[in-house]
Amino acid sequence: MPSHMKHASSPDSPFPPPAGSAACHALVPCAGSGSRAGAPGPKQYQNLSGVPLVMHTLTALLAEPRIEHVRVVVAPADRFLSVDDPRIVLARCGGASRAESVCNGLESMLQDGVPPTDWVLVHDAARCLVSPADIARLMDACQGDAVGGLLALPLPDTLKQESAGRVRVTVERADKWLAQTPQMFRVGALYDALTAARLSGFDGITDEASAMERQGQRPLLVPGSARNFKVTYPEDFALAEALLAHRA
Repeated sequence: MPSHMKHASSPDSPFPPPAGSAACHALVPCAGSGSRAGAPGPKQYQNLSGVPLVMHTLTALLAEPRIEHVRVVVAPADRFLSVDDPRIVLARCGGASRAESVCNGLESMLQDGVPPTDWVLVHDAARCLVSPADIARLMDACQGDAVGGLLALPLPDTLKQESAGRVRVTVERADKWLAQTPQMFRVGALYDALTAARLSGFDGITDEASAMERQGQRPLLVPGSARNFKVTYPEDFALAEALLAHRA
């Protein structure tokens, strides 16, 4: 029996099965240290336009009315984030890696009674410039799909393969895409895929789609936006500030 079937929805569940169609939820892994950002603490909590970066991310997700709740997975000892929005659930079960945090977060959803057939949109805390239009486009494309999918961009630049600091070969880019988030899959299917990957220490699992691919699935590629980049390096903060100001 699949592991997620142990957590069926009950009459007392805060997330009862919706009438007629599967509900959508979001999960934001927020337990990373963000060491490449050069910030004094986790990058998701650094101020951006006057508020912590992750709050821009949550605002974008909450702007989509079809998302019933957003589960934010933080480290067990993390006391930075405090929210009073009834649609936000804090799960203090962050792991040593992003994949482990997502797996733990999905397990907490199932234990709370979220049906395994519901959809979950997993989104990076540091992709604070995702727009409600990006999120809606992914949901519209995936809700009728048997597998689910992810936002992504066709590779715009010439791609080089390196060897000892020099170009080894130019790689054909016509069929290459840059993966983004959110990535949208069924709660139970994604949990089972990540649970299987846990046996190898999540080796090679860099996003949710890669876990699904390992199960033989072929996620749908949904065109995203170049503005939906991940704040990673110190200079990314200035770019994000400028784009937020332009959007405002």
